[in-house]
Amino acid sequence: MAAISRFQSLQPYPFSKPSAIFSKFPQSSPPFFNFNNINPCRIHFRHFSVTSPLCSSSDSIPECPESSESSTSIVGGLLDYLNESWTQFHATAEAKKQLIAAGFHMLKENEKWDLQPGGRYFFTRNMSSLVAFAIGKKYSIGNGFHVIAAHTDSPCLKLKPKSASTKSGYLMVNVQTYGGGLWHTWFDRDLSVAGRVILRADDGSFLHRLVKITRPLLRVPTLAIHLNRTVNQDGFKPNLETHLIPLLATKTENATADSTDKSNVSSSKDVHHQLLLKILSDELSCKIDDIVTVELNICDTQPSCLGGANNEFIFSGRLDNLASSFCGLRALVDSCALPEDLSNSDAIRMIALFDNEEVGSDSCQGAGAPTMFEAMRRITDCLSHQSAGESDFACAIRHSFLVSADMAHGVHPNFIDKHEEHHRPELQKGLVIKHNANQRYATSGVTSFLFKEVARLHNLPTQDFVVRNDMGCGSTIGPILASGVGIRTVDCGIAQLSMHSVREICGKEDVDIAYKHFKAFYQSFSSIDRKLNVDW
Repeated sequence: MAAISRFQSLQPYPFSKPSAIFSKFPQSSPPFFNFNNINPCRIHFRHFSVTSPLCSSSDSIPECPESSESSTSIVGGLLDYLNESWTQFHATAEAKKQLIAAGFHMLKENEKWDLQPGGRYFFTRNMSSLVAFAIGKKYSIGNGFHVIAAHTDSPCLKLKPKSASTKSGYLMVNVQTYGGGLWHTWFDRDLSVAGRVILRADDGSFLHRLVKITRPLLRVPTLAIHLNRTVNQDGFKPNLETHLIPLLATKTENATADSTDKSNVSSSKDVHHQLLLKILSDELSCKIDDIVTVELNICDTQPSCLGGANNEFIFSGRLDNLASSFCGLRALVDSCALPEDLSNSDAIRMIALFDNEEVGSDSCQGAGAPTMFEAMRRITDCLSHQSAGESDFACAIRHSFLVSADMAHGVHPNFIDKHEEHHRPELQKGLVIKHNANQRYATSGVTSFLFKEVARLHNLPTQDFVVRNDMGCGSTIGPILASGVGIRTVDCGIAQLSMHSVREICGKEDVDIAYKHFKAFYQSFSSIDRKLNVDW
């Protein structure tokens, strides 16, 4: 869901409105794929028990025998994805790994493409956004793209360019807030760091590496109630600049690590604590002096898991919007896993995962960039074996349809009056179609009908959401993409609670419903779309 900055201003901290490989999880964490069972046609995903507490980082994860329930549920895979994807970089890298294992061919944006009907391809940008697509074997120039778009970023704390500071004998890590988080939920949590590091190689080249420190390193302690007697009456109102600073360690004489290049020690120490750099270098098996720059998020270390008396909930950080990203990813992979899955398709199935949605999408890797539409034009050109004319691309866009998938506001049992009386989405009741007369969501009467028709034909439930007239409304990448080239768009999402908290909650059943809805969209939208004529 869009950053709080696109909601009404919230006191006491109004936000200004914005303009419109892999470091492994601990060895106990099960892999997403059973690589020994992969064949060229279909991937066998690990099956998890859904009748007992599940936490994918646990040392003892109960497995269940093959059953229709376990074989169709993607909840176990989502938990693995969440636990691997602490940052937008890790989410993109994990999606890349899964696509390669599924037989998708990786492209590079700065090279020419050679595409064929029936082929499956993807590319990444900044290792924080990704576009993947599968071409129907019956595709002809001018046919449409069927797209599911989501985003990889979530509200979090990020290290400042100069993060090292000391206070009262503590080594502190200076951070900046990213997006519109519920920042009070970050206090008294077991935190760590994850992100990317640029390393200098022995030959003078530079390497891009992802890093994730899984043990708790940091904490933002709250002030004891004895020193803040009125906090329960007046509310917890921390200053985000001075109170939201994680502590790393107590200051000691040997807090800094040895370095072979003494000229670098001083400058590095001025930027980031040498103790933190030592931890990163140990994780990456490199020297401190090899670290050129870092781009790190502060992350909660508590694993994603099932919860509730009946294990019906998913408790996790970053559900907004990695749950949507994963459902779309799995729907694309599974909708074209077998050769015959694309043999009768005349459209192009696509997923687009963008970064920076929580801060407005105006970036090279955000939905505000022409990434997706440039890819569509390149695909059209490649498949026409020449430069496609403007009319060819225009026809393709007119035949196309975009599903903007972003988490939705489920009705809160303790704050029912925050929802419009007749539009109160519930957990476990299916995807939520988002409507807004002022175009904060891109849904129209036509796009809502078409997407609901997909659900009706596959016996899947849907819900509707409209914000109260006396409350501000968030937004998504839907209107940004819809207005880019005029592609038909519907905004939808899985209902959740605690949106933008360090720890969120959604319904387990809704994850599987969303996956089935997205998969059905890829497989049946063309036939549904042909039955409705609006502008004739």
